[in-house]
Amino acid sequence: MNANPLAHGHGVHAEVGDQIVVGGPTVGTPGRDGEVIALHHEDGTPPYDVRWSDTGRTSVFFPGPDAHVRHLHDEPGTPRHEERPSGAVASC
Repeated sequence: MNANPLAHGHGVHAEVGDQIVVGGPTVGTPGRDGEVIALHHEDGTPPYDVRWSDTGRTSVFFPGPDAHVRHLHDEPGTPRHEERPSGAVASC
């Protein structure tokens, strides 16, 4: 499965606590990651408030094609978030 939902034309969706991973600007340059700490839209679409792990700073982030969301609540051994309200878009 491709980790980048933009590669197939799908919208990006995240929840608070998910991880944003951004590729490096050039080959061989490390990327960065951060935690989604707030949503601007109830359906989980961008932009997101992200706390970056390399600086500890928070910024409003609009994901580009080099970014993807790691849904940490979907990984084995990680507790699931509370259920979404009725009508909310599921993140896959």
